[in-house]
Amino acid sequence: MNLKRMCITMEACASYGAMVLVQFAYGGGNILIKIALERGLNQLVFVVYRHIIAMLLLGPFAYVLERRHRPSLSFSVITKIFLLSSLGTTIHLNVYYAGLACTSPTVATALSNVIPSLTFLMAVALRMETVKIKSARGQAKVLGTLICIGGALTFTFWKGGYLLIGFVPRPLINICGPNGSLCKLSHGKDNWIKGSALILTSHIAWSAWLILQAVVYKVYPARLSLNTLICFFASLQSSFLALFFARNPTLWKLEWNMQLLTIIYSGVVLSALVYYLQTWCIGHRGPVFAAMFSPLLLIIVGIFSAIAFAERLHLGSLVGAFLILVGLYCVLWAKKAENLVTGQPENGKGCDDKKMVEISINETARNSVTAETK
Repeated sequence: MNLKRMCITMEACASYGAMVLVQFAYGGGNILIKIALERGLNQLVFVVYRHIIAMLLLGPFAYVLERRHRPSLSFSVITKIFLLSSLGTTIHLNVYYAGLACTSPTVATALSNVIPSLTFLMAVALRMETVKIKSARGQAKVLGTLICIGGALTFTFWKGGYLLIGFVPRPLINICGPNGSLCKLSHGKDNWIKGSALILTSHIAWSAWLILQAVVYKVYPARLSLNTLICFFASLQSSFLALFFARNPTLWKLEWNMQLLTIIYSGVVLSALVYYLQTWCIGHRGPVFAAMFSPLLLIIVGIFSAIAFAERLHLGSLVGAFLILVGLYCVLWAKKAENLVTGQPENGKGCDDKKMVEISINETARNSVTAETK
């Protein structure tokens, strides 16, 4: 019994540590990608290159480590993985980068805090999550989701008249070109709204990816192979789009500069390491658990952007971000209270699952979503 508890504790700590590492990796990626986009990196070219690198990196490990227990690929599984790649990479990343080009990294990461609420709404719609509206927990879930979405809309459409004072008088890293002309062009009010709307749209696709990945993992539990296939389909899909929107050969030319560094970092860290860690965490703790760590990303990027880029936010942005966080933690409180009542374990599986009964895919996914810490 003590060994089992120790195993459960170590697995829980590993889940938390992995998701914290994921947020730091995304924080660094957001900064690098913003700089690279401002300096002319095409987003479709970027998505293709980063996933080719990740596929070449993950492929050999997947072949060697999972060749004995890798499930066979049926047409149904391939279709699910293709859809998974479309949502989490092709749609999410391309739309997200289009929005990031019009806003700042802090704006992009602040809006990422709507992901838990969006994930919760989709889980309810797919009957993977239950809501008892008459209970305090159910009311907190619904209220928190509404507050979170209201905060996102406030953040997007209301800047407020007061511009907050920055931490430093001038940026330590200049990403805007001479005299800041690029930032003046891309960060105007119209582009702010356009960029925020695009980022919110990308997060809808990402929330659907979190839900679908929990389902796909149940029928194809080979994590390395799954992520290799996701990267393969992502590069294939974005290459097809590039035939129409990035046909200029000069866009594909690589030189030793910030753009190449960003591609390598994104391919190795974001598309390989982070995808694998997220798949592992979702398989053990469910999609809602993975979505709960998004506020940490706002803190990381916000502090760095305020110091390195001398970024200043409007009052409306601060109010919207505050509402997003309040709504998020209303949902988290409801999840924690729900688990205390139902007596669910620290994670969805524990260390010994030999006595687990076989249940349907939908029931398994529902249990993954509702599994949360005490």
